[in-house]
Amino acid sequence: MYHNSRAFHRSYLEMEKELKVYVYEEGEPPLFHNGPCKSIYSSEGNFIHLIEVNKQFRIQDPEKAHVYFLPLSIAMMVHYVYVKDSHDMRPIKQTVTDYVNVVATKYPYWNRSLGADHFILSCHDWGPVTSAYIPYMFKNSIRALCNANTSEGFRPSKDVSFPEINLVTGDIKGWIGGPSPSQRPILAFFAGGLHGPIRPILLEHWKNKDNDIQVYQRLPKKMKYHDIMRKSKFCLCPSGYEVASPRIVEAIYTGCVPVLISDHYVPPFSDVLNWKSFSVEVPVSKIPELKNILMGISQHQYIRMHRRVLQIRKHFEVNSPPKRFDVFHMILHSIWLRRLNVRIHELV
Repeated sequence: MYHNSRAFHRSYLEMEKELKVYVYEEGEPPLFHNGPCKSIYSSEGNFIHLIEVNKQFRIQDPEKAHVYFLPLSIAMMVHYVYVKDSHDMRPIKQTVTDYVNVVATKYPYWNRSLGADHFILSCHDWGPVTSAYIPYMFKNSIRALCNANTSEGFRPSKDVSFPEINLVTGDIKGWIGGPSPSQRPILAFFAGGLHGPIRPILLEHWKNKDNDIQVYQRLPKKMKYHDIMRKSKFCLCPSGYEVASPRIVEAIYTGCVPVLISDHYVPPFSDVLNWKSFSVEVPVSKIPELKNILMGISQHQYIRMHRRVLQIRKHFEVNSPPKRFDVFHMILHSIWLRRLNVRIHELV
């Protein structure tokens, strides 16, 4: 489950004891200090809200902070600043640039570290490209991103991959839980639109081709999405236009072993979690071999993977207020680990 369980728990406890976050107070909602909490970008809004009201990690004295949070929401900027279908990113670029200039002028901390002890957090598809508008942010800052794509400049040594969670109702009530492995008659399941280059390949090879691999573009009305997940041993999680997919967390919530079908994707918290122990990674080129790959996993191995999914599930759960080891704390732990690598005196 973990690359090194003892090391993880030791560093987690150290983070709980030591980490102090300063949240810049500049900026006004809805572009700053705000974010969506009932959408595919809910991870963004939930974190912004939870860190702002947090009394354990948030600190009011910036001199005592380890990291500095830029509380901007790319999702809200896309909604309020971007002109739909204009393909003009300049308003968002100007908004982010102006904000960094404000905090860099008012405080010494951005210039002191060239942004290296600062972090942003974005679950929107445009989070990576937006950060590129600020050279030091792209090069130095800790970027917590759902779309952790190494082909777009994501660097696991300094950036944080965190999960995309589609909170339709705003919480996870009713989502958690599923039957035992013996009560899961479906080998693998996927339902979703033709977003991006990978899903058309998946549907071409498996839609209506095999009862064991149930692949749908549109789920029949009589079938319920999460119910089918609970009846499946494996849940297929292909990338869409971007590498992240909310299906990964949906699979984990329902006790379905996730099958990651993507290229260049760094799964959430992979510096701590050994994804190979509780998920299956299938390169896009191997989609035609999906059934052989999954059938090649013995029942004993599958049961172990299923058990590990249940054990690591707490790290992906959204709680209000947060609970130890949940997704909020795991994001902070990932940021803490990367902050430990920053040597400010080497950057000045």
